[in-house]
Amino acid sequence: MSADKQENLFDMFLNLGRGLNLPQADMDKILENHRKNIQALEKAAKTAGSGANAVMERQREMVADAVREMTDLSRNVTSGAGSADMMARQADFARRSFETAVRNASELGEMSSKSGRDAMQVLADRMNESMEEIRSFYSGKGGSKKS
Repeated sequence: MSADKQENLFDMFLNLGRGLNLPQADMDKILENHRKNIQALEKAAKTAGSGANAVMERQREMVADAVREMTDLSRNVTSGAGSADMMARQADFARRSFETAVRNASELGEMSSKSGRDAMQVLADRMNESMEEIRSFYSGKGGSKKS
């Protein structure tokens, strides 16, 4: 299709909109809306990224704690105790390790969930704000009809 025909088609739709007395698009408002949407996406991504970093840092701390505990156990096990005492220490270590693993998994899961919820809340807030902007526009508060 040539440029003239495309322009004529565009003019036809514009004239149809004017004839039906439809509100004309306010490009500044449209661009502002898209800018806010992009900002919300950036904020959600940063929130999720910060949450992931916090989870990784906490995992690093947990591994360091586990290595320290294993080092302490190996010193205690070889410190001249009898075999019954050594087995009791190993059993206690195994029990504590299991309890710590369950507690750590729960903590990491909650951290990840919170990060996801926080990121989704940013998007939900933006969606609600956008819907309010649309309602305001169509109720006559946010825009004017041009004919």
